[in-house]
Amino acid sequence: MTTSTSPKLNESTDSLLRIAMRADAILSGITGVVLLALGRQVAELSGTTAAVEYATGASFVVFGLVVLAVATRPRIRAAGFALAVGNALFSVATVAVVVIGVWPLTDTGVLLVLGTGVYTLVMAALQYAGVRRIRG
Repeated sequence: MTTSTSPKLNESTDSLLRIAMRADAILSGITGVVLLALGRQVAELSGTTAAVEYATGASFVVFGLVVLAVATRPRIRAAGFALAVGNALFSVATVAVVVIGVWPLTDTGVLLVLGTGVYTLVMAALQYAGVRRIRG
């Protein structure tokens, strides 16, 4: 049995970034769909409003679709860097939301908001690592 590999695949340096972008898009999209379906219940658990949860859900779905589309482009380094920076800033924003007290969050709400911040920070780190692996 012989195995052949594509030289392009062997030489690819953007696979980590593409995987991280696609994972972020899919997980964000799924979260958005769940928020759109269960916004009222999540609001009751978290201390936000249903409108906030529905708006967040819709924005996550749109974000996921955009990132999924961008991840298919031939050159993704600049977009990946922008995404990593955006995710890092979103992580900072989640902490600010809790510290400033934008909403009267329940303990569950604080956990959900800060959990989102941890998720986006992990995605930012993976995406930045993927950007750094790309040559030129």
